[in-house]
Amino acid sequence: MLSDNRSMDSKELPLVLLDVHLSEYSYVGGFQPSKADIAVLASGCVPPSPPHTLHNVRRWAAHMATFSSSECQALLPYTVGCKMDETLSDFVHKSIKVNAEMQNSKKGPQNNKGSEHGKGKSGKFTLKTPKGTRDYGPVEMAVRRQVFDIIYNVFHMHGAVEIETPVFELKEVLTGKYGEDAKLIYDLEDQGGEILSLRYDLTVPFARYVAMNKISNIKRYHVARVYRRDNPAMTRGRYREFYQCDFDIAGQYDAMIPDAECVQLVHQVLLKLNLGDFIIKVNHRKILDGVFGACGVPVEKFRPICSAVDKLDKSPWEDVRKEMVDEKGLDGNVADVIGEYVKLSGKEELLEKLKNDARLKDSTDAQAGLSDLTLLYQYCKSLSCDNHLVFDMGLARGLDYYTGVIYEAVLMAGQTAKEGPVGSVAGGGRYDGLVGMFDPKKKTVPCVGVSFGIERLFAIHEQKQRADNDKLRSTQTEVFVAAACKGMIHERLKILGLLHEAGIKAESSYKNNPKILNQLQYSEDNAIPLVVLIGESEVQEGIVKLRDTATRAEVAIKREELVTVVKQRLANK
Repeated sequence: MLSDNRSMDSKELPLVLLDVHLSEYSYVGGFQPSKADIAVLASGCVPPSPPHTLHNVRRWAAHMATFSSSECQALLPYTVGCKMDETLSDFVHKSIKVNAEMQNSKKGPQNNKGSEHGKGKSGKFTLKTPKGTRDYGPVEMAVRRQVFDIIYNVFHMHGAVEIETPVFELKEVLTGKYGEDAKLIYDLEDQGGEILSLRYDLTVPFARYVAMNKISNIKRYHVARVYRRDNPAMTRGRYREFYQCDFDIAGQYDAMIPDAECVQLVHQVLLKLNLGDFIIKVNHRKILDGVFGACGVPVEKFRPICSAVDKLDKSPWEDVRKEMVDEKGLDGNVADVIGEYVKLSGKEELLEKLKNDARLKDSTDAQAGLSDLTLLYQYCKSLSCDNHLVFDMGLARGLDYYTGVIYEAVLMAGQTAKEGPVGSVAGGGRYDGLVGMFDPKKKTVPCVGVSFGIERLFAIHEQKQRADNDKLRSTQTEVFVAAACKGMIHERLKILGLLHEAGIKAESSYKNNPKILNQLQYSEDNAIPLVVLIGESEVQEGIVKLRDTATRAEVAIKREELVTVVKQRLANK
């Protein structure tokens, strides 16, 4: 801590220091806001418009602006144990004290957040999106369309059909399917005597659809929004409303063939998106159950302990062990033995090693799971998708409905050199018992599937395009119809109609007499490949000029040949 005579004045807090801290220990880093955030906000050290270079300060300030005064007062107290630079810690403690004195004098925090109803002092509403959601502009939507197109093409390549289910389900449909994550389900108010909840994922609605329609086999995909009452960490791709892209195979088939196809599909999508190196982690719920049983975990604790292991990709083993022992009531010695296994990862050699492991030799579950993964590796070799496959004993997938193979795709390269691994972008597994939970006769339909974390893929794809200096187009326009002189509106519209009739994406200015330079600049700014130029002489001669936007080269062609030439040019681009 700094001495009293060196205490930092609120106006002197280095914003760069604050930016570094917020990147790890605020909402930006996945933490819940606390009184410390309000203290920093109330101190006035953060300007209304932070510099663009301070990305974390800007995101933090925008997030804090969404809290009403009552929400601010309800925040948790500042945690003294939070890792923080001493200079910044001293400043925060001082600000908390000042802020408390202000509240006692009924001045309240200087956060101009408005009332609970989103109104400020002027009575005007604060225009914002709800927490954990965001708007997407034209360029961002263009990136989303590119990613969606790639994924749709791969789905169709595998012969999948598309279905759609309601955005909300009967609450009882979703209850008891997600384990500890059930607390994140969004419940709706009682409407017409039905208790409803927003869908948490697309898998449980799919299982309900299969059972309700008495389907025995289907290969389906579903792309739609899902909702989770999570603590938003939008820089990490965690939202409350987001898209999932699901691919599932339901039906009774020979072992591991559909499972291998799911691995192949993930492999193909990530290769086509070209986002950098990746691995596809695989494990098996029966292997985990076998390990838990062999190590002495009571059967009733299998799922809670599995949920703890699932956090290994985000937390160190020490924290996971602490959760097992302190929160889940597991014996410390048992937890230590589990740690010997869940830290292991490798290829087929590890499978063979575990088959002969002294503890797992007599475990029916573990041996069955190891045999399944051995077969999976063989099929993936035949499908040429085994080179990215890694057997990871720490992969658990916390959802309760998984019964067999589980997998997760992880990008190995960060978005920037400072960010490190990006993390999981797809996950899934086998869930053979889920459909039977909805069938009156408990008829089971084996299922296996994968879901892509599409929001994270959008962000990385956009980042890559910007890094490669690719022009991000928000429009699909192929031809712009321009006039070089006044009085050409009718001629422009005739050509526009001709192009549209031929299925060519074309547009023109909405002004009667637009300036030629403005028209050409619009075409270049929007990367429209071709421009059709007309003037009085061109109309009299029955020709048009076709301009290549990139090279600015022009060629005169007969009007009746326009459609043919344009299609040829577009096909070659």
